[in-house]
Amino acid sequence: MRTNLSRRRGRALAAFTAAIVTSTVLAGCGSGGPDEAGGGGEGTLDVWVYQDASTKVQEELVKRFNKQSDVKVKLTQVAGDSYQDKMRTAMGTPNAPDVFFNWGGGSIANFVEKDMLVDLTPEFEKDAELKKAFIPSVVDSGRVNDKIYGVPMRGMQPVLLFMNTDVFEKAGAEKPESWEDLLALVDTFKKEGVTPFALAGADGWPELMWVEYLLDRFGGAEVFKRIQDGDSSGWEDPAVMKTAETVEDLVDRGAFGKNFASVNYTEDGASTLFAKGKAAMHLMGSWEYSNQQANQPEFAKEALDYTTFPAVPGGKGDIKNVVGNPTNYWSINKKAEEQEAALEFVKFAAEDQYIEDLVANGDVPTTSDAESRLDKHANPEYAKFQYNLVKEAPDFTLSWDQALSAQQAEPTLTNIQKLFNGQLTAQQFVDAMKGL
Repeated sequence: MRTNLSRRRGRALAAFTAAIVTSTVLAGCGSGGPDEAGGGGEGTLDVWVYQDASTKVQEELVKRFNKQSDVKVKLTQVAGDSYQDKMRTAMGTPNAPDVFFNWGGGSIANFVEKDMLVDLTPEFEKDAELKKAFIPSVVDSGRVNDKIYGVPMRGMQPVLLFMNTDVFEKAGAEKPESWEDLLALVDTFKKEGVTPFALAGADGWPELMWVEYLLDRFGGAEVFKRIQDGDSSGWEDPAVMKTAETVEDLVDRGAFGKNFASVNYTEDGASTLFAKGKAAMHLMGSWEYSNQQANQPEFAKEALDYTTFPAVPGGKGDIKNVVGNPTNYWSINKKAEEQEAALEFVKFAAEDQYIEDLVANGDVPTTSDAESRLDKHANPEYAKFQYNLVKEAPDFTLSWDQALSAQQAEPTLTNIQKLFNGQLTAQQFVDAMKGL
């Protein structure tokens, strides 16, 4: 669910720091909480950001901006679990922010439909520096109806296949390079008494990652693009059925063990099983590395490896495609009184100091020149692996529960969970999705 989505990102980013930001509103910002704060009005910009450990990067950004701008930014930090609801409630009212943090795609689609946001496409087209500042596939994920409504403002979060090298070495197993390798590993680890893949089925959204990659590999990124663009016939594509059948096969093979439906992620259940050698692999967002660094530091240092999701037999998708969370975005309210200042503020996401602050915070920036800065990352090798993976990806599919509207995202997650739990057959899953 979207609440879980917000919670997992907050936990993942918090792992890089000692503590979560505790105040709802930045001290001294001159604003109450989002229920009290209105748009910035003349001479000010009211900027909302998702509250977590990475917010300190935006705090420093605001300080730098305010030193050189006559229009002053008031930064409002909104608690993660309530962020989406507060945004939906505030937009269209006098309490709406001028600039706000979001996930692109479905998270802002309703605002675009109601003509509430500034179309940034002309700005990208006329500003050559802005246009070349970010990885194109990441900018594309901020589009709605083929127009740009978001400027990338945080780190990338691709989904990776993580491996416990201790378990692999004990079983004499090698890193999977194909789907056949992956299926063979299921049998290998079962014989060792180890669950092949940790899966937090109790939370639902971790199962989504499997479906996202499988559909991409079988049908290519264009299948989900059709669905995201409102073409429900996309669910009738043969790749959807093949994806659902493959999930059935994996479950029947015992790829996730017998009790995955009761395992959680938000309380570190799946990650602990993986770190303790009870599971050999874990398909999870890149935040899993920082999560393990925080909770299982010895494992993270000595036995945590990672790779990409393999191709599937007969698949049409590009092996370089990635799924996950390309990044987060700044969007501008069309009713913001200080439009020029708002544009200047969101462009600060491409400034050198901001990028350096992201790296220092453990993030992997989405700017096109970030690789040269990653030597200063806490784990340069891992950071560069992610960065090159995303930079070379022809397509970076946004997590479906953010790419789709709220009305579609909730039942999509429910249907996926039922598919994994055996409550829907592959055909019933396809039928259910066509009916959304």
